[in-house]
Amino acid sequence: MFGGRRTPIGLSSSPDYALVGLLRIPAVQTSPWISLTRRVLVAIALLLAAATVVYVGRAGYHDNTGNELSFLDALYYATVSLSTTGYGDITPASPTARLINTIVITPLRILFLIVLVGTTLSVLTERSRQAFKIQRWRHTVRNHTVVVGYGTKGRTAIDAMLGDGVAQSDIVVVDTDAVALEAAASAGLVTVHGSATKSDVLRLTGVQRAASVIVATNRDDTATLVTLTARELNKTAKIVVAIREAENTHLVRQSGADSVVVSSETAGRLLGIATTTPTVVEMMEDLLTPEQGFAVAERDVEPGEVGGSPRHLSEIVLGVVRDGDLIRVGEPEVDALEAGDKLLYIRRSAK
Repeated sequence: MFGGRRTPIGLSSSPDYALVGLLRIPAVQTSPWISLTRRVLVAIALLLAAATVVYVGRAGYHDNTGNELSFLDALYYATVSLSTTGYGDITPASPTARLINTIVITPLRILFLIVLVGTTLSVLTERSRQAFKIQRWRHTVRNHTVVVGYGTKGRTAIDAMLGDGVAQSDIVVVDTDAVALEAAASAGLVTVHGSATKSDVLRLTGVQRAASVIVATNRDDTATLVTLTARELNKTAKIVVAIREAENTHLVRQSGADSVVVSSETAGRLLGIATTTPTVVEMMEDLLTPEQGFAVAERDVEPGEVGGSPRHLSEIVLGVVRDGDLIRVGEPEVDALEAGDKLLYIRRSAK
């Protein structure tokens, strides 16, 4: 996943237009017919505006008949001018001919121009729009989550966050796989193309101002290096790392990870449990899927609950977080809740 093309040095100081293709901001998808209709309406609006200007200043214009220009004459003049057709060599003399030229020939010319140059203009304007979006996004992104790796683990982590109410705009995906990034962009996520082991690539994600970082790479050594780099750039962000082998847990923690998930061992435990009590695995899946059934959630202790026991609350409380440490609900230390404690409890999904 993270051994792809070489990323230029100094990306974080590069101008915004140079980042188009590396940093991608999702765009709102619209129907091509809507886009075509908008272009036609803009062309018609410009045509009417030009005709109005000519008509207001009609005293300065004359035709080969010597008569004062009517609005139809002004519209015709605007038509042949904006369509770059020219004028003077062949001039419709009758009002009927000029009306036909205006309402029939001009729309055909506009459609022809749209078909001929529409694609080129679309590419150029899209690149400019992306550069503007990148500039605006880099100045406003705060307290977001950076997800390194958009494989199975990364996608599942993002689905869990979205199911728990996290906005798409608060998630940034980093990967070297263009196909994976295309899928992430299609899902409405901001993407960065490059290796997250490089500090410049992580800076593009705004990791310095991120609230959390999820490292979901396919290799433990890569995960360790990404964690070390992310912690160097952000001393306070919560870093969660997925690794394959439990023996690498201490290395990842020493690199700065707050939480480490051993994917192979976790899957192995669930497989073992499923052989004897498969319904337990079903319940675990339910708890890990926030958008349906039950889910494990966290909330602050309310003032009226201070001094009471978590076992007497209406929710099913699993543990209490005190000063950053998790204490299980059966421990005597949490028989009396304190101000500032957080409760880990089971809640029913609203969906």
